Amino acid sequence: MFKRHFFIIGAACLLGLMVVAAVFKIAFSDGGAGGGKGPRGPGAGRGQVVAEVVAQRREFADQIRVLGVARGRRSVNITSNTTQLVTQVMFADGQAVAAGTPLVELQAREEDADLIRTRAQLENAQREYDRYRILAERGVAPRVMAETAETALKTAQAAVAAAESRRGDRILRAPFAGVLGLTSVTPGTLISPGSVITTLDDISGVRVDFPLPERYLGVLPVGAPLTATTDAFPGEEFNGRIALLDTRVNEQTRAIIARAEFPNPGNRIRPGMMMRVAVHQGRRQSLAVPEAAVQYEGQGAFVYRIARAETGATAQRVKVQTGAVEGGYVEIVSGLANNDHIIASGLNRIQPGAPISVEGEAPQGGAPSKGGARAPQAARK
Repeated sequence: MFKRHFFIIGAACLLGLMVVAAVFKIAFSDGGAGGGKGPRGPGAGRGQVVAEVVAQRREFADQIRVLGVARGRRSVNITSNTTQLVTQVMFADGQAVAAGTPLVELQAREEDADLIRTRAQLENAQREYDRYRILAERGVAPRVMAETAETALKTAQAAVAAAESRRGDRILRAPFAGVLGLTSVTPGTLISPGSVITTLDDISGVRVDFPLPERYLGVLPVGAPLTATTDAFPGEEFNGRIALLDTRVNEQTRAIIARAEFPNPGNRIRPGMMMRVAVHQGRRQSLAVPEAAVQYEGQGAFVYRIARAETGATAQRVKVQTGAVEGGYVEIVSGLANNDHIIASGLNRIQPGAPISVEGEAPQGGAPSKGGARAPQAARK
């Protein structure tokens, strides 16, 4: 009996505590049932703290953005046209050479022997011609003998020239001035036709070939200015121009190959680098917001507009159509009006329609915050 009474008393106490807790919760909540006169702690009743930014017009450049690969003004692989041993390497890796500089000498025993033989034949033919010429002038020998000796002399001279050419082919030379690449060839290496001994590039200037949609042929003539960037030098732009346009338009892609030329002081751009080429068409004024204020989901883009009322501010999710991205700003084609106030960052934590507390205005431009989603490549023009 005592245990049953103790259990009933304990349950009643627990129920009383729960009632008291509920009363305190209602009394000290935000406004409660009595119109908000209960105690308020620091930050009680406030939504998520956000920074705002104002959508305003700014200048954008009309650009065509494409990818291309940098090539030297002239580039070649130094190879041999025969299978032979290397006897001498006459250059260093990365050396700048002039046109005609000897680079590699190949074994040339047969060519050396052939050159000695033909030179000896030339000397003999020269003596025979001199003798018959003198005898013909004195009338001792017929003129036809001198003419035959002259023919033999010219034949010997041609044989020497051919032997010297074959001997010269055993020395590989730089076809133009440029910078040599790396090599693994050493004396004693057996090379075959097509084997790359080293590379030679004229990188005093670089060229970039890229596809250009045919609809731009009328507005982008040869000589039009353009810029290019590369991952090797982030934040740096290289200025160039359209040097040539191909004579044909690709029937499948409806694009024409354009060739851009860039000066390359200091040889900083290397052949093979991926270049992002931007062809300029003009500048315009358009509504823009910072990149960090735009959230991308699939093929759509959204911003959170700040709606203010007497009861406080709330976040409204607004779908927008984006355009160009330049200098940390995204062009807003539709969806916002000039001077609309939007949330600047932390978009992943915002709930549409939720109350917010605006602390201040975010700095214009700059890098996106960690909370802002970046534009996918397909959404950027």
